[in-house]
Amino acid sequence: MKFFIYIAVSAALAAALSLTGCVTKAEEPAKKPAAPATSVVAATIEQKTVPIMGEFIGRTSGHETVDLRARVEGFLIEAPFQEGSVVRKGQVLFRIDARTYEAKRQSAKAQLAKAQSELQQATDMVRVETADAVLAQAVSMLEKAKTDVNRLQPLAKEQAIPQQDLDDAVAKLDVAKSDVRARQSNLKDVKLNQTISIQQGEAAVEAGRSALTQAELDLGYCTVLSPIDGIIGTKKVDAGNLVGRGEATLLAKVSTVNPFKVTFAVAEQDYLVLMRERTKGKSGPPRALELVLADNSVFDQKGTVIATERAVDEKTGTFQLTGQFANPNNLVRPGQFARIRVPVGIQENAILVPQRAVSDLQSAKVVYIIGADNTVQLRTIQLGPRYGEFYVALSGLKAGEKIVVDGIQKVRPGMTVSPTEKPVSSERK
Repeated sequence: MKFFIYIAVSAALAAALSLTGCVTKAEEPAKKPAAPATSVVAATIEQKTVPIMGEFIGRTSGHETVDLRARVEGFLIEAPFQEGSVVRKGQVLFRIDARTYEAKRQSAKAQLAKAQSELQQATDMVRVETADAVLAQAVSMLEKAKTDVNRLQPLAKEQAIPQQDLDDAVAKLDVAKSDVRARQSNLKDVKLNQTISIQQGEAAVEAGRSALTQAELDLGYCTVLSPIDGIIGTKKVDAGNLVGRGEATLLAKVSTVNPFKVTFAVAEQDYLVLMRERTKGKSGPPRALELVLADNSVFDQKGTVIATERAVDEKTGTFQLTGQFANPNNLVRPGQFARIRVPVGIQENAILVPQRAVSDLQSAKVVYIIGADNTVQLRTIQLGPRYGEFYVALSGLKAGEKIVVDGIQKVRPGMTVSPTEKPVSSERK
């Protein structure tokens, strides 16, 4: 009896196990398919000789900048220009009430006319001619008196005439001499007075002309003109305000921005490199400057160095250089910060790595290398100077290796990727 019970239990247990096995096999989940390889953009590392660009911080300024100031006192009545617009040389920018200065000009003209009239009168005086004629008459009378004395002396000696006649003739001669001396003195005084009158008249005329010139200058200062072609800034004073009292009030500023200047400082060692290279290439064109704007775009005009500071700045140990750039569209304005790039040397057989392929990892510069089996490897590199869109890699890379340039955020070391190769432009930007 027990035997049959054991067989029945064994059969039931076997059936249960069989059923359990079937359920487990049926419910076993299917294996997941392998994930597709991550798509990235790759580039092949290049090796070639490139110029090395030094980069320096600079600030732009107008080629010419002029302060427009009120040079006479008065009320500002008009400012006929658009702030921030292009203005031309000779364009009217401000007008100051000119009525007071017009009145002064008319008064100066009248004073000058009066002085000129008085000078003419002094020049045309007839007193000298009159005095000269009187003197001539006195001289004539003196000669007659001398003749009478000479004629009567022999007759009186022979007692042919009374002595009294000779005495009268001698007296007349003395009177004639005195009269001549008096007339000569009078003529001298008349001439001196006329000379003084003429000189005073001439001085009055010059003073009148000077006063008229000053009055016309002051009247001209009432209209403020642009002294240069350029761009004008905002108004510092609005119409209706009194300007020019006690000081030359600043009205606005105007700057020439085409061309414009950039002032930048270079370290002493960079300056020596630039000067030596410049000496070597005296016969060639001057080194072109590149200007990188605040948005990292490269200005479309090249510049040249036009001035070098006389000495090194003792505080910073740098030389100050000034470059000049054309600015046909007036894009660049004074006061902007910019970066100046200038060739400072040549790098032979440089290993070029795209800038966007380089990442920072714990203060190290790293790139992702794609191996022969499309497996990604992380590699630390050492960077040198920049060349356009590239860095010069000093160590860690070899020419011909493939590197991830786009999709860096999606890859990890050991990951398999599907690279699409795309060359990176070597054009400097």
